[in-house]
Amino acid sequence: MTAFAAAIDTLFSDPALARDALWRFGGTGDGTTVRVIRKRPDQVVGFGDSRAIMPTVLIDVRRAEVANPASGDTVEIEGETFAVIATPTIDAERLVWTCEASLQD
Repeated sequence: MTAFAAAIDTLFSDPALARDALWRFGGTGDGTTVRVIRKRPDQVVGFGDSRAIMPTVLIDVRRAEVANPASGDTVEIEGETFAVIATPTIDAERLVWTCEASLQD
């Protein structure tokens, strides 16, 4: 295990940062229990000459737990269900996927 992998495991095991979640591939089935880190940064979006600040939801999940996340997957975190709405991106070390998500009604 590399130092980076050990650091990632430490972050994902920290109860102040990460949460247990239920990952459903394609949004169906019983799901798989994983650890995720949910982030809600604001995103600045331009509309012509105007700019708006839009809330976003990003969910980080370890590649060791979800090898191939995809748009249409859902993630249930503490009673809220989020749908992955864009192609996930992976970090430079290929350890963590970042998935843009939207809260499901």
